[in-house]
Amino acid sequence: MQPELSRDVGARPVAVPPDAERPPLQWTRWLPVAFAGAALLLGSAPPGLAASEGQGAGPKVRVELVSEVESLAPSQSFWVGLRERIAPGWHTYWSNPGDSGEPTALEWALPRGFAAGALVWPHPDRVHVGPFVSYGYTGEVVLLTRLTTPRDLEPGARVTLRGRATWLVCAKICIPEEAPVALALPVTAGKPSADVHGATVISRARGAVPTPSPWTASFSTTPDAVVLTVAAVGLNRERVTDVWFYPARWGVIEHAAPQAVTVAADGITLRVRRGVLPVATETPIEGVLVITERLDGGTAGQAFSLRALPRGLTGSTVADARPSVTLLQAMALALAGGLLLNLMPCVLPVLSVKALSLVEHAGARAAILRGHGVAYTAGVLASFGMVAGVLIALRASGEWLGWGFQLQSPLVVTLLVDVLFVLGLSLSGVVLIGGRLAGAGQALTTRLGYAGSFFTGALATVAATPCTAPFMAVAIGYALAQPWATALLVFETLGFGLALPYLLLTLVPGWRRLLPRPGPWMERLRQFLAFPLYAAVAWLVWVVSQEAGPQGVAVALAGLVLIGFAAWLYAASRAVSGPWRRAATATVALLALAAVGLGPVVGSRPSSPTGAAVPDPRGLSFEPFSTERVAELRAHGIPVFVNFTAAWCITCLVNERLALRSSAVAATFARKGVVSLKADWTTRDPQIARVLESFGRSGVPLYLLYPRAAAGREAGEPTVLPQILSEEMIIDAVERI
Repeated sequence: MQPELSRDVGARPVAVPPDAERPPLQWTRWLPVAFAGAALLLGSAPPGLAASEGQGAGPKVRVELVSEVESLAPSQSFWVGLRERIAPGWHTYWSNPGDSGEPTALEWALPRGFAAGALVWPHPDRVHVGPFVSYGYTGEVVLLTRLTTPRDLEPGARVTLRGRATWLVCAKICIPEEAPVALALPVTAGKPSADVHGATVISRARGAVPTPSPWTASFSTTPDAVVLTVAAVGLNRERVTDVWFYPARWGVIEHAAPQAVTVAADGITLRVRRGVLPVATETPIEGVLVITERLDGGTAGQAFSLRALPRGLTGSTVADARPSVTLLQAMALALAGGLLLNLMPCVLPVLSVKALSLVEHAGARAAILRGHGVAYTAGVLASFGMVAGVLIALRASGEWLGWGFQLQSPLVVTLLVDVLFVLGLSLSGVVLIGGRLAGAGQALTTRLGYAGSFFTGALATVAATPCTAPFMAVAIGYALAQPWATALLVFETLGFGLALPYLLLTLVPGWRRLLPRPGPWMERLRQFLAFPLYAAVAWLVWVVSQEAGPQGVAVALAGLVLIGFAAWLYAASRAVSGPWRRAATATVALLALAAVGLGPVVGSRPSSPTGAAVPDPRGLSFEPFSTERVAELRAHGIPVFVNFTAAWCITCLVNERLALRSSAVAATFARKGVVSLKADWTTRDPQIARVLESFGRSGVPLYLLYPRAAAGREAGEPTVLPQILSEEMIIDAVERI
C-alpha cells in the first residue's frame, strides 16, 4: 500500500498562536514569523515570493509512515517512523523549537488495543533567522515512535495504522501543513519479518537519536547566566571543533546567544545567557549536548541526552550532596539507626506483640527462648531483604521511590489494616490463631511457635518502614547509590539493628527473674496490649483517607466489618459440630477472602491542588510545595521553610503536633517573614523524591530552612533541621536567619 502524501491546507504565510500551555512570555518565539509576515504585508517581499514559497508551490513537506517490520504479530513492539521530506530552503522544528516555531505533532487513530509511545526526536540543528535561532531539521528527518500490538490479533487479518500529522514549515515565511498518514500491515502467526527499506530508514534515524550521556553534569546560575559543567574526562580539546547545548525546555537559556565553551582535561564548561523564564534551582536542566570532533577524514558529531543536576539546593551536585562515607561507616550508621528504630513511634504498635511474646516465652527453656529470638531476627532480615530488593529494582527501572514507598499504595495500607485488626482481635480473645497469637500459650514451649516469631519480625519490619530514625538517612542514602549487593548489605545491617534488642533478651534469659509469677495478670496484659494495635488500625484508616479519599475509607471499613463478622462466626461455630461447623468454617474463609479482595478496589485520588495555603488554626499556614515556588521565593529574598512529610509517617505527625503547631513557632515565622511549604509525600511524587535524594535522603521527615538573601547577594544554602523537632529548636534556627 502506498502511504498517502500530505495535502496543503490553504498554505499561506501565518503566525500560528502559541499553545495555551506555554509560558506567558513564549510569544517571543513568534517574532521571526511576525516580522516575515509584516514585511510581506507591506509589500517588501520580492515579486513572486508568494508564488515560489507560498500557497501556489504545493506542500513544502511530504510525509509518510515507515515501519521496521512488514507484518505484525500479537503482543509485539516495533518501531515506526514519520518520515518528513522537506523542500530545499525550508525547515521544520524540534520538540523545543527555540526562538520561534512549532514542533511536529502526530495524532494517532489506532485500532483497538494498540498503544503508541511518545515521539522520539533525532538531535536538531541550529537554524538562523535574522537575530534569532531556532532548533529544527532540513532536508529529511524521521521522527520515531514505538507501537505495541494487542494480544488478540488474529493471524490473517490486515491492520491499518492511521494518524494525522501537523507541522509548521518555515523559510522567509511560515506555513502550517497537515496530512493524514496510514500504513497497512498483515498479521502473521510466526515471527514478523523485517521490512528491508523501512528498517534501513529507521535504523539510520535511531543513529541520530541522542544517546544517554556517560558523564555526570551539573549547573549553577548567576543573575545573567547558566553555567553547565560536564565531567567529560579524557576529551582531546585539540580535536573538539564545536560544542552546543540544546535545552529540552523553552526559555531556560537565550537560544541565539553564543555559548562560551571551555574544554579541559576534567571536562566541559559551558556558559550561556539566561532565558526569559526563571531557572528553578531545585530541578535538573535537561537537553541534548552535541560534540563535534575533527577526524582524519573530516569531522563527526555525537549527540548525548544530558541531565544536569542543580547546585542550587546544596551548593554541590546531587551526587556530592550525600555525605562521603565508607561502607563500614554506612553499616555502623545503619546498625545505630536500626537500634533507635525500636524507640520510634512507628514501631509502638508492634511492641505489643513483641512484649507479649517475651512474657509468654519467659517460662520456656533457654534453648527454646533462643530459638524464638533467632526466628524473630530471621523474619526481620528476610523482610528487610524483600523490601530493599523491591526498592532497588524499582529505582533501577526509573521509579523515584524511597524508604516507606510501599505505604504510598492505599492497597498495601488497607491490607495492613486488616492484618493488624486480626491481631488485635486475637489479643482480645475474640479469635485465636494457632491456639494463641503467634504461637503463644502452650505451643510457645515447643518449636511450633517459631513461625509466629518469624511473622512478628516481618510485621515489625512493615511497621518500621514509615519511620526514619537518626543515622538512618545517611546510611540509606549511601545504600541507594551503591550496587545492589552493597545496598542489600547495608539494609540487612539496618534490619539486624532493629532485631538486636529482642535477640539479646532471648540470648540472656536472666531478665526473666524480674517478672512476677505467672497468673491472671498475663491474660489482662494480653487484652490490654490489643489497644495499641487498634490505635494503629485507626491511624492507618486515616492514612487511607489521605491517599484514596472517602471511597477508600469506606472500602477499608467494609473490610473490617467482614473480618469482625468472620471472627464472631468462627467463635460461635466452635460450640457446634458436624456439617454446621464445616459450613461455618467455609463461610469464615469466604468472608476473610472477601475482606482481602476489597483491597484492590481502593484507588488513589489525585494529588491535592497547588497554589493556595493550607491553614492550620493551631500553628503554621502551609502552602503546597513545588520547586518553582521555592525558586520564586528565594529570588525575592524571602526565607522559606519546607516540611517534607507524609500521612503514614508517624514521626512527621508527632513533630507537627508537638513543634510545628506551636503558636510561638507561628509567631516567630510571621515576625521573620518565613513562608512555609509542605511537601506531602503520602502518595508518590517524583519531584519530591528527587529533592529528597539531592540531600542524600530516601524518606521523610526532612526539614529545610532557607535563609533570607543578603543585599546584592544570592540566598544562602538551607539549614537541614534534625528529624526530631522541638519548639525551641525551630525558633532558635529561625532567629539565626
